[in-house]
Amino acid sequence: MFKFCLNARLRSLTAAAFLANLPVLPTEAAADEITVFAAASLADALNEIEQHFEAATGHDLVISLAGSSALARQIQQGAPADIFISANPDWMDVLEKDGLLEPGSRFDLLNNALVLIAHGREAQPLDMTDLDLAGLLGDNRLAMALVDAVPAGIYGKAALQSLGLWDAAEPRIAQSDNVRSALALVATGEAPYGIVYATDAVAEDNVTVVGTFPADSHPPIVYPVADLANRDVPAEAEFLAYLQGPDAREAFERQGFVVLAR
Repeated sequence: MFKFCLNARLRSLTAAAFLANLPVLPTEAAADEITVFAAASLADALNEIEQHFEAATGHDLVISLAGSSALARQIQQGAPADIFISANPDWMDVLEKDGLLEPGSRFDLLNNALVLIAHGREAQPLDMTDLDLAGLLGDNRLAMALVDAVPAGIYGKAALQSLGLWDAAEPRIAQSDNVRSALALVATGEAPYGIVYATDAVAEDNVTVVGTFPADSHPPIVYPVADLANRDVPAEAEFLAYLQGPDAREAFERQGFVVLAR
């Protein structure tokens, strides 16, 4: 019995010594899943970025697109998002005041422009400094994102007010939950005209940009991005860095965005 136990002990020690002398092999970094809440106007650019980022890093991106206001409210209610990209600073300000952003992670990523679009590919350009919008619409509708909540709608309302067109246009406005829904109304002909971002018009073949609103007719269209404070994984920092890199820049610029230098 003693001999058996001694032999077993020797075998155990020999195995331990053997394992201790094996070379240590590098281990692959664990892949993370990152949930990104982003303004609907970023749909096409983020679709391209998602594919490239996942291929380059092995991480998984889950992108949820909607109006910035709806996304911000979901974040306030505890939605499990990791990164937020808003179509205007105001909703990001709200989350920052609520303590829902990682300190120091916020930065301005993109600029955009605001345009008037028409259904189809044959519409003629309009003079935006002398625009009879009410006459142009007649009994028809002007498609816009929600004018008191969604950034594209807020910017559009400000532009119409600045140009003295709001009072006449307001009764004819068809409001949508987000800017891509407003774009779809024009693309399908349900509304002959709409106000969207310049980048949205690039994404749809069945609309024509008939005019660009003067930059000084509305607040600057800025897209801030930030890491949310609900959890901390290395992949979040990787994604924020990727958004500022050359591949993401090319994807954004292909869609008509102006990438802001840092």
